[in-house]
Amino acid sequence: MRSSRYSDSQILAILKQNEQGVPVADLCREHGMSSALFYKWRAKFGGMDASMMKRLKELELIDDIVREPLGSAYRDIDTTARNIKQALVSALESTEKVGLDKLLDQRYERLMSYGNFIKEEAS
Repeated sequence: MRSSRYSDSQILAILKQNEQGVPVADLCREHGMSSALFYKWRAKFGGMDASMMKRLKELELIDDIVREPLGSAYRDIDTTARNIKQALVSALESTEKVGLDKLLDQRYERLMSYGNFIKEEAS
């Protein structure tokens, strides 16, 4: 998978500029990116702050975030279904590139890293 040329903090800063009223076209021109990339970022990271993004990635509690449409998922079911489909297709494409054994090992290690439990014996 190709890594982004933009850091998480750069992405959040660009999104913040738009929230403050800078037009998308101006941001795209200034940062040398397409409007499609901007809207992809906004759908994925909009409303997050840097600490939230960092925390979710560190904990690896999520693979991806499926954005809810403006107003709620119940008001725009078609957009919600499209967002979920896009997230599932993306996840399936990335897992198809990894062999089943390796994928299972990665998931096992991930789950086992969530915490260590000590079993106490009854006195």
